[in-house]
Amino acid sequence: MKLTKLQDKWAAGGNGLNGWCSIPSSVTAEIMAGYDFDSLTIDLQHGLVDYQTALTMLQAMTASGITPMARVPWNEPGIIMKLLDGGALGIICPMVNTAEDAQAFVGAMRYAPEGYRSSGPTRAMLVHGGGYHDAANETLVSLAMIETVEALSNVDAICATDGLTGVYVGPSDLAVSMGYKPGLDRQEPDVDEAIGAIMVAAQKHGKRAGIHCGAPAYLSSAFVRGFSFATIASDIRLIGQAIGQNIEEIKTA
Repeated sequence: MKLTKLQDKWAAGGNGLNGWCSIPSSVTAEIMAGYDFDSLTIDLQHGLVDYQTALTMLQAMTASGITPMARVPWNEPGIIMKLLDGGALGIICPMVNTAEDAQAFVGAMRYAPEGYRSSGPTRAMLVHGGGYHDAANETLVSLAMIETVEALSNVDAICATDGLTGVYVGPSDLAVSMGYKPGLDRQEPDVDEAIGAIMVAAQKHGKRAGIHCGAPAYLSSAFVRGFSFATIASDIRLIGQAIGQNIEEIKTA
């Protein structure tokens, strides 16, 4: 199995740094893959990406050795299996609110007898090798998003799901569900407490805990706190920040 930089990092006891690709372009995906991320996630939920473009983005990432991942639009088996057959080695699934949701997600990720994934890894076998089928169940990364009050109340049962790699905090939707405005890097005490509770539940069941972050300082603090997977912003935000900083320097010069 190739392109397992994230899995190898975890196996060595390290934390995984994830990049986020929302722009529907193989060029920007290739640019992101040129930096020292452990994984890159193509966002088919809130990103501007469809399946065909995601496929070309996966192709653009191949030479980097970075673990290719995708966030699916919803907990729907068809798109999960199609992205895995296209070569993604990890799936982030939004709005997993119950243990049943988590079981359905894991089932779509795994071949029988552990799951119900259909066999036909068209590009996956081409890219990851002839042993793909035998290694897939133990290699693929499955992260269930915890981003509602309902999911928070069920987080222990979600984290107990066999075959689930871990959970991924969606801080913006979680905060909205708790009555706040959207945004990353939450400072509200009750939201921060909820984020901590999600991490503790994951660790209790031997799962990975991940979180989406906006600023490097917040991401670094998440690693110190105990998260082992974290995303920094997105390609759109990072490009916008760089443009804004350059324009500001020009105007103040």
